[in-house]
Amino acid sequence: MKNLTFTPKFVTRVGKSTFAFSSQVLEMLSFVGETAVTLGKSVMQPKRIRWRPILFNIRSAGFDALPIVGLLSFLLGIVVAYQGAGQLRQYGANIFVADLVGLSMLREFAPLITAIIVAGRSGSAYAAQIGTMAVTEEIDAMRTLGMSPQEVLVQPKLIALVIVLPLLTVFADVLGIFGGMIMASTQLDVGFTEFLDRFVKAVGPTSFMIGVGKAPVFAAIIAIVGCFQGFMTKGGADSVGRQTTRSVVQSIFLVIVADALFSIAFSILDL
Repeated sequence: MKNLTFTPKFVTRVGKSTFAFSSQVLEMLSFVGETAVTLGKSVMQPKRIRWRPILFNIRSAGFDALPIVGLLSFLLGIVVAYQGAGQLRQYGANIFVADLVGLSMLREFAPLITAIIVAGRSGSAYAAQIGTMAVTEEIDAMRTLGMSPQEVLVQPKLIALVIVLPLLTVFADVLGIFGGMIMASTQLDVGFTEFLDRFVKAVGPTSFMIGVGKAPVFAAIIAIVGCFQGFMTKGGADSVGRQTTRSVVQSIFLVIVADALFSIAFSILDL
């Protein structure tokens, strides 16, 4: 009897969850389409672009994030070199620490850790800001005044983040490599000059461009998800917190999925 009463409830919960998930996916796709249309109109009519909000978002999402991105990338470079030091020392391959740190940081770790930091820092801020405006009916007031929330709120954040994230990734590359150089010098007796000589031979422009090329895609994911969850806010302050949390979780999840897809594609293309 217990199984008979449990099964319908379980099926009902699965059905409701599936329906809610499908509805959110459709709403997300609709939001992405609306964002693309708005961006296309702005490209055709550059006067519609709001440069002051873009510059403000560049400062808040980019310049203000330099300390945390630099610190974590530096520490990550130290950790990668330290973990590889023991194995490389056993085989007398100390110099190959440059290959390990260079390829791992430039291709994977730097763009990924930068995107995760920005998702937690800026993506949550986007969701909280737009969610608060939705709760206080400021977005409805914008529509009443004939202003497009997409142009005023979403587009500046998207453009700013697409500009900023590749630059932050380059900054993370430099700090991560520097951290690896310090650890290689202390643990493996590989000097800075030797490290850089091997680094230039082991890491080509393709590896650098692969890492930087991922950044605009990650930036678009973070900005769109953060703004979308903000527009989905309904009710009171509890909803703002809930949607902010969802924006961070979904952004990080989608960034990791996109990174995995990039890895598969680059493997197929032999890059």
